[in-house]
Amino acid sequence: MIIRWHGHSCFEIFNSLRIVIDPHDGRSIGLKTPHLKADLVLVTHEHFDHNATRIVKGDFKIIRDAGKYRIGDVEIEGIEGYHDKENGARRGKITMYKVKNEGISILHVGDLGHILNEEQADKIGKIDILMTPVGGTYTVDAKEAYENVNILKPKVVIPMHYYVPGLSLALAKVDEFLSLFPRENVQYVGNSIDFTRGELPKETTVWVFSL
Repeated sequence: MIIRWHGHSCFEIFNSLRIVIDPHDGRSIGLKTPHLKADLVLVTHEHFDHNATRIVKGDFKIIRDAGKYRIGDVEIEGIEGYHDKENGARRGKITMYKVKNEGISILHVGDLGHILNEEQADKIGKIDILMTPVGGTYTVDAKEAYENVNILKPKVVIPMHYYVPGLSLALAKVDEFLSLFPRENVQYVGNSIDFTRGELPKETTVWVFSL
């Protein structure tokens, strides 16, 4: 499996399908426009920096809602969450996506704005990789994201939705989140990483991507 980051919350997952999650158009948030092609696009919520499906090329299917889906040998479950700590009263609902393929489970939580409750954690179940916002302001901050890591206990955590040079949104840098982990459990992987289930770490490790 290959995971590639395009800044903010936008990822490509290459397996039997090419999956794009939360595409942005780049220019509206101060980043470069990603070059994306997909068989499947997952949209966690309808904010402009997460739903730019118009820039994605290919004959793709879009999933925007909670529920269970199967496309080829890829299983997807959309699980409802909230963009704030008030059950969506301020910023609305989001859909967290659990993607299972090649024996690997990935959870992308979109703009999650709260600590997961017991019911949500039970519904999510075991995951190998957690993609979580850490930049605060519109989402959980570093410490809240860390609490969710402790609840879900993934093998890998991929921070997203934090400040990078050029970004026009007022988000915190990734540094505070990284400081919560032992230095030896933080790995800088570049723009993408190619791995198998057998190569996943035994202890929770943070994979830090770069643009």
